[in-house]
Amino acid sequence: MTNAPIALALHGGCGTLPPEELTPDEWAQSRDHIADALRAGWDILRHGGRAADAVEATVVVLEDSPHFNAGYGAALNADHEHELDSAIMDGATLSAGAVAGARCIRNPVKAARALLERNDAILLIGPAADRFAEEAGLTVVENNYFTTPRRIEMLQRMRAHKAGGTAASEGEKHGTVGAVARDRDGHLAAATSTGGYTNKPPGRVGDSPLIGAGTYARDGVCAVSCTGMGEYFMRAVAGHEIAAQMALAGRSLVEATDAMVFDVIGKQGIGAGLCAVDAAGQVVVPFNTVGMYRGFVNADGECYVGTHADLEFRGRWDR
Repeated sequence: MTNAPIALALHGGCGTLPPEELTPDEWAQSRDHIADALRAGWDILRHGGRAADAVEATVVVLEDSPHFNAGYGAALNADHEHELDSAIMDGATLSAGAVAGARCIRNPVKAARALLERNDAILLIGPAADRFAEEAGLTVVENNYFTTPRRIEMLQRMRAHKAGGTAASEGEKHGTVGAVARDRDGHLAAATSTGGYTNKPPGRVGDSPLIGAGTYARDGVCAVSCTGMGEYFMRAVAGHEIAAQMALAGRSLVEATDAMVFDVIGKQGIGAGLCAVDAAGQVVVPFNTVGMYRGFVNADGECYVGTHADLEFRGRWDR
């Protein structure tokens, strides 16, 4: 499979805020950060690197950006604190690592990757996850490092909605980041990272760090990273279900992912989105909300980024 087509896709969360919520400069900056994240992963892939390395590098850039609900800029829970979840899976070996309820890990996806490489426990939670990251030499920070003015505002909005009995928008509620990749050897990988939903109960864990739900990769089939209200993806075992529909029912990537986003979850009135790549390097980024931060570089090296309906072409990148 050497020199097979490489491909990379990411999402920065479905339920993007309406265009009028941010300035044109802020939207432009968020698209630039999407492109920066794609570049980080693409440079690894085009030099023959592993899919797992590419998705980790892509997600790290998104975790470091204040525009996304992961790492710096993550959502605040009901106690006005941050609890972070992340996972990564290597489709070549089905090895995986994940952390949940982490409070001090600057880049949770790096801790998930360190667990994958240790090949022991797949999931560590809370203080144990933070301790593992520190012992692994990863950067740890104070919990308030993750707080931004926008997340404080979103928490205030969610509390007002709850007090007034009004409905919040998808953009106010939650967000997630994730990436999927196919490398030159045909291997697939997926990674996901999130702060969960705004005003969530302390201790709540969603689908992102759960292998088979919000994050899944299997060589020869697909790699998937999901975004939306995690409880629904958990009930559907979304990532594994998409792979099963492809492997056992013969559905295409488009058919399997559309069925999950628009039928299984969408028909329940729930906002949903994902990014996925199949064994041939085809990428998809379906969503059923007003927008989704997203971007991809397809097997032809064409880069696209977007936040709402339209995609912006960023050029043909070297392969």
